[in-house]
Amino acid sequence: MCYPRVEINLAKIRNNTLKLVEMCNENNIDVVGVTKVFCGKPKIVREMVKGGIRVIGDSRIENLKKLKRFKLPKLLLRLPMISEVEQVVQYADISLNSEIETIRRLSKEAKKRNLRHKIILMVDLGDLREGIFDEEEIFETVEIIISLDNIDLIGIGTNLTCYGGILPEKSNLQHLLTLKETIRKKYKLNLKVVSGGNSSSLHLIEAGDMPKGINQLRLGESIVLGRETAYGNTIEDTYQDAMTLQCEIIELQDKPSVPIGTIGMDAFGNVPSFNDKGIRKRAICAIGRQDVDPTDILPGDKNIEIIGSSSDHLILDVTDSNENYTVGSILRFSLKYGSVLSLFTSEYVKKIYV
Repeated sequence: MCYPRVEINLAKIRNNTLKLVEMCNENNIDVVGVTKVFCGKPKIVREMVKGGIRVIGDSRIENLKKLKRFKLPKLLLRLPMISEVEQVVQYADISLNSEIETIRRLSKEAKKRNLRHKIILMVDLGDLREGIFDEEEIFETVEIIISLDNIDLIGIGTNLTCYGGILPEKSNLQHLLTLKETIRKKYKLNLKVVSGGNSSSLHLIEAGDMPKGINQLRLGESIVLGRETAYGNTIEDTYQDAMTLQCEIIELQDKPSVPIGTIGMDAFGNVPSFNDKGIRKRAICAIGRQDVDPTDILPGDKNIEIIGSSSDHLILDVTDSNENYTVGSILRFSLKYGSVLSLFTSEYVKKIYV
């Protein structure tokens, strides 16, 4: 057995996907299965496809390349770089866009390859990440897009919560539908897709407040972790432990709870502070900040406290635990979105499928 490791329960991933697809389909919403958080691992994507996703979405061309074998439309979620337009047209059927110069380059490349590339135009509804903010600019951009060769404008979309923390609400998503209707009247163009965000939009479905006409959501965290992300609530009949982290204890010692000597900056340029709790039993696990942020993992043993970490060491207080841990014991941790993202990116963490 090799540690540290992330265990991926494929049956639970499939179950979560099935439940979310069913919930969305009941509201006439298609699901884009977002694969970026686990770096597009094909074994996990296969379970999402079995669960009923209609489109595969990822932010990285490198991941879409890995997923060529899946005969579903591929959506590039991050706005394309001009420097990668050749690969975008080659590996993505659809891309999210907000910059007209990039769209022109995509048009030129698609024409060269005798392909048609689909565009979802992104609108900024206040979260202030990607998307056109000015309404007149939206219409000006649409007018240019529909004049371009080999480009099909299939929809409009938005992203909320990821940067500014702005929640999807009935009012702001309704604005997307108003824009769609204006585009239909102004340009005789009936957009097929109104992409209403990510897992943070699921709370609107659960509350019965999702505006009718929003017909696509881009779901990743809810599939992997079984929760919506506006309020962090779990989703009925889904698993929150489809992925878990396991780490090995490499040291177990009784030590003071406050370092001895003059405190300066730690390895990351911070000056730490400590509470004096006396002598405590401290465990060190073989994983560190190079692999995961310690604030993004939760010990399965509720009586363990995460004290902190350095690049390669996770330091724990196990004094209050009822378990008899020894050097070599394996500890389990549940994960947050950020920890899944970093753990899958780290080549030092094994990925094990069960």
